[in-house]
Amino acid sequence: MPLEFNELAEGKILVVEATGTLSKADYEQFVPETERLIKEFGKIRVLFEMHDFRGWEMAGVWEDMKFDLKHFRDIERLAIVGEKAWEHGMTVFCRPFTTAKLRYFDSSKTEDANNWIEEGISQLS
Repeated sequence: MPLEFNELAEGKILVVEATGTLSKADYEQFVPETERLIKEFGKIRVLFEMHDFRGWEMAGVWEDMKFDLKHFRDIERLAIVGEKAWEHGMTVFCRPFTTAKLRYFDSSKTEDANNWIEEGISQLS
């Protein structure tokens, strides 16, 4: 499966692991889980880790854009962890679609990404 996710900090952090190519079907699983956490906690944090990631199918791009517009203010922090230069560019591309604090980390700095996403979590409302 190209998209796997789990919760940390009692659900205040969603860790998403993406591999391969994301499709509409991936978002049909991801969106309800994410919306459940947002409903429970208000703003959440997302750690998005890419391993051998190839991007999105066209329908997946559309689902991603709809999600981003609907949840523009619901993500407090977004850490993107990747392996390729274009994945780093996603950080710049994502900025207009969220009010989240956004940072990119090379895959060799996954521990730094974890530390940043967890920083001050007890203050998360």
